[in-house]
Amino acid sequence: MYVTVTKIELRSPWKFFPLSLNALKIIFQLRKDKACIKYKTKGFWTTHYTMSLWKSEEDLKTFARSGAHLYAMKQSSRIAKKIITLSFPGTELPGWSEAREKIEQGKILNF
Repeated sequence: MYVTVTKIELRSPWKFFPLSLNALKIIFQLRKDKACIKYKTKGFWTTHYTMSLWKSEEDLKTFARSGAHLYAMKQSSRIAKKIITLSFPGTELPGWSEAREKIEQGKILNF
């Protein structure tokens, strides 16, 4: 199994609204995808986190490159000033404290 953690820092608090619309569509996509075992989201003001647990790394990559998630990635430079992602093998989602520590070792995209 595979875990992915994402941290999104918004350009401004007003970008929460387009982020929420994208997130809603992605959650619908997640619920349809049987390869996603679990997911969690958390956020406040301009910092938001997501975590998901996948059957395999290939399933994660397939999801990330399709549908609503792909569309959101293309829009990310308009919404976010920074996105950090980290994927690693795991059988359970970590707690939020552990996830926030781990994410700082992830791949950083600055816009």
